[in-house]
Amino acid sequence: MSTFEQEVGAPAGTPGVSRLRKDAVGLVGVIFMAVATAAPITAMTGNVPIAVGFGNGLGAPAGYLFATIVLTIFSVGYVAMAKHITSAGAFYGYISHGLGQVVGMVAGLLATMAYVVFEASIIGFFAYSANDTFKTLAHVDIHWLWFALLGLALNAVLTYFDINLTAKVLGVFLVTEILMLGLTATVTLFHGGGPDGLMVSSINPVNAFTTNGLAAGAVGLGLFMCFWSWVGFESTAMYGEESRDPKRIVPRATLVSVVGIGLFYTFVSWMVVAANGVKAPEIAAKEFAGIFFNPTGELVGVWAVDLFKVLILTGSFACSMAFHNCASRYLYALGREDLIPGTGRTLGATHPRHGSPHIAGFAQTAISVVIVLAFFFAGMDPYIHIYTLLAVLGTLAILIVQSLCSFAVIGYFHVKKKHPETANIWRTLLAPLGGGLAMIYVVLLLFQNQEAAAGDASKSLFFTLIPWIVVGFAALGAGLALYLKIRNPLKFDIIGRIVLEDTVERD
Repeated sequence: MSTFEQEVGAPAGTPGVSRLRKDAVGLVGVIFMAVATAAPITAMTGNVPIAVGFGNGLGAPAGYLFATIVLTIFSVGYVAMAKHITSAGAFYGYISHGLGQVVGMVAGLLATMAYVVFEASIIGFFAYSANDTFKTLAHVDIHWLWFALLGLALNAVLTYFDINLTAKVLGVFLVTEILMLGLTATVTLFHGGGPDGLMVSSINPVNAFTTNGLAAGAVGLGLFMCFWSWVGFESTAMYGEESRDPKRIVPRATLVSVVGIGLFYTFVSWMVVAANGVKAPEIAAKEFAGIFFNPTGELVGVWAVDLFKVLILTGSFACSMAFHNCASRYLYALGREDLIPGTGRTLGATHPRHGSPHIAGFAQTAISVVIVLAFFFAGMDPYIHIYTLLAVLGTLAILIVQSLCSFAVIGYFHVKKKHPETANIWRTLLAPLGGGLAMIYVVLLLFQNQEAAAGDASKSLFFTLIPWIVVGFAALGAGLALYLKIRNPLKFDIIGRIVLEDTVERD
C-alpha cells in the first residue's frame, strides 16, 4: 500500500481506498484553481459580446450583478455542507448525503459528464484562438487540430504531478489575464468612460431584465450568458481532500471566488459597455470581441491588443487544465468506490509519489482526444461546434446538479436533522431554497434560449441530442444505484460516502 493509500471515512465494509495528497495546497492555490476554472478572460471575451449584442444589451453588466447575488446566495448553503463533508466528488458527496444515494448517483454521473466535456469544449476554443493568433501575429497557419492535441497532452503531463505544480501554472496565467482585463477597465474608468460617459444605468439591477439598446434582444439569453460565465467556481470543494485545512479553506475559497469573480465580471462588463457607448450592442453584434479590442487599442495601445489576444490563448489553456483537474477528480471519486469492479484499482488509484489521480487523469485525456477527433472527422469547427455545443451540454448538466445541491442542503440539515449547531433558517433553509429555485430558472432559460446560445451549431444533430444525453446519464445513474440497492446493498451504502477521514460525516 503506497504512501497515499489508506482508509478514508466511509460506511462499514468499505475496502481500503487510495486518497489524494493531503495538505498539498493552501487557500490561495484553491482560489487560483477555482477562478481559473471560471476562466475570466474566456468568459468575458466569449460571453459579454453575446449578452450585449443579442441578450440584455446595455443592461448586461446588471445581469452580471444579478448573477453575483444569486450565486452568492447559493454558496451560503454550499459552504455549510463543506464544513462537514470533504470529498473529491463535491456535488456527488453532498447530494448523496442530503438527498440519498440514488439522487447522489444521478448527480455524480451528470457532474462527471459535464466536467469531462468541459475540457474538450475549452480545448476547442483554445485551438481556435491559437490558430487565429498565430495567423494574425506570426503569419503562420497551423491547423487547429495540432493545437488541440498539444493542449490535451500538456494537460495530461502537468496534472500528473503534485497539484502544487498545477496551482502555480494556473496562478501565473490567471494573474496575467486578470491584469489585462483590469487594465482596459481601469483605464476606461479613469478616462471617464467612452463617448457617452460612464453609463451608470448599465449596472442598475432593473436593467438586467430589459433589452436596453436592442431592437430584438432576449433577456433570457443575456442572463444565461452571465450565469454561464461562472461555471467552475464551485470546484473549490473538489480540492478539499488536498487542502491543508478543508473545513476552513473550502468555505473561504468558495465565497472569495464567487464574490470576487462576480464583482470583477460586473466591473469589466460595465467598463466595456461604457467604453463603447450606446452603440455597444451594435458593435458587439458585428465584431464580438471587438468591443474589448477597440477601446483597448484606443486607450492603451495596439501592443495591448496583441497582448490581449495572446492572453486569451493562455487563459483558455489554463481553463482547460483546470477542467481537466475537475474531471479527473470526479472520475477518481467514482472509481475509488469500486461500484464497477476493477475501477477501484484503476480510476480510483493515486500516484504513489505525487498523490495525484494519475490514472483518472489519463482516462480523462483519452476521452477528450476521442471527442475532439470525433468532431474533427465529422468536419466540425473547433469554435462553432466543439466549444459551443459541449459548453451548452455541460452547462445544462451542471446547473441541474447545482439545483439538486441546494435542495440537498435542506435535506441534510432540516429533514435528516444533521448538525443542528450549523442549521439555521437563513443559511441552510431560505438561502438554499432561493438559490435552488434561481438555478431552476436558469435551466429554463437555457432550454428557452439554447438555439440562440448554440448559434450556427444548433443546426447539427448533436444539438438535438443534448437534452437526451443529459436524460440518458441521469437514467444511467439512477439505474446503477437501484441495481446496487437490490443486488449489492453494501456497495449501495458506499455511493457518495467516501470522504476525508478528518471530516468524515458520522451518524
